[in-house]
Amino acid sequence: MTTEEEKATAPAGSVRRGFVGRLSWGLADQAASSISNFAVGIYVARSLGVTAFGVFSLAWVTYGVVLNVSRGLATDPLVVRFSGASDASWRGAVARSSGTALGVGAAIGAACLLVGLALGGRVGPAFACLGVMLPGLLLQDAWRYAFFAAGAGRKAFVNDVVWGVALVPAMVAAARVGSVAAFVLAWGASATVAAAYGCVQSGILPRAARARAWLREQRDLGYRYLVENVSLSGASQLRAYGLGVIAGVGAVGAVRGAELLLGPFLAVLMGLSLVTVAEAARVLRRAPHRLGSFCLLLGGGQAVAALLWGGALLLIPDRLGELVLGDVWHSAAQLIVPVTLGVAGAGLGTGAAAGLRALAAARRSLRCQLFASACYVTGGLGGAALAGTVGSAWGVAAATLAGSAVWWLQLRSALREHLKEPIPEVRTS
Repeated sequence: MTTEEEKATAPAGSVRRGFVGRLSWGLADQAASSISNFAVGIYVARSLGVTAFGVFSLAWVTYGVVLNVSRGLATDPLVVRFSGASDASWRGAVARSSGTALGVGAAIGAACLLVGLALGGRVGPAFACLGVMLPGLLLQDAWRYAFFAAGAGRKAFVNDVVWGVALVPAMVAAARVGSVAAFVLAWGASATVAAAYGCVQSGILPRAARARAWLREQRDLGYRYLVENVSLSGASQLRAYGLGVIAGVGAVGAVRGAELLLGPFLAVLMGLSLVTVAEAARVLRRAPHRLGSFCLLLGGGQAVAALLWGGALLLIPDRLGELVLGDVWHSAAQLIVPVTLGVAGAGLGTGAAAGLRALAAARRSLRCQLFASACYVTGGLGGAALAGTVGSAWGVAAATLAGSAVWWLQLRSALREHLKEPIPEVRTS
């Protein structure tokens, strides 16, 4: 009996315990990551004020775009095709995948460095420092996804804890300098420490020389996931830049402040995202007829949790809010309701997105993401033009809910197709 056949015939209780264990490590890992990110955001907001925090947020959003480039080319195909694969197959794939992430960081980092040096002023130094730090930041993220593909979430958790511990002295040193660039360097340097530790944990060295081979092997998924991911993060970046032009850099800081208030819930959402595609792929192999209900439970649960968290935020007194965000609180508090609705819509959509990824329906997921991204930019900038920062937040909320509906329509169609002609989604060689 093959390994996959053994998994398929495993007792339901054993399967459920395995899922709960992997999910728990996913949540623990993202909790460690998000607590670090939350602490960085709060520390920078309180140390530098709303305008400088807006500059830091622009660098942060840019990192998000580059991170999604790396994930689309390197780690998303790894999770879809090598979750539950043999150890030898996984190790070879991880060496090529992590090498691809490192190469993406080096290439785009060099471009960011040049752009930052050319820009100068307030924004330029932050972007130059981001460029230097990108290889380490992307490699650290690549280890997390590699560990979850292998079902070793504990290692991802430990790696993020190492990053968090390294952040403490780095942030203290940055605070003494008191500039946005210093905080970007501190954040990236601590991630590089964790990235180096990931090599020790896995016993694998990234093979950047094999990046071209990896891209060629995964071109049917990788390039579509690249466009899909970049359209998502690129839309966020366009909205941030456009909002800065229309309503000022302080408006970008206000939006980021509102997102920080949802940080603990977003930690749960991101923690789930680390394991949902791999788990959906396992559900698809064991019981394809249950994939739809699995995705609905996943998305619906996240949407309800977001609404509950947002409702709790509305009860926070101003004094406590000022203690957390300082001067950013008053502008961020006005955005709690629309940002909560936007996050709830995104949570609902992630359930369908996980299903489409498990089905390797890259064309459908790309179509959904392009539509959702177009709505996001249109709603965010159109709302900003009509009603400033608050209007932008409401425009994004409406766009996210519309995009979620399209994700679910596409998943329903993909499930019908799969019942007629199953799509192989995992490679073992």
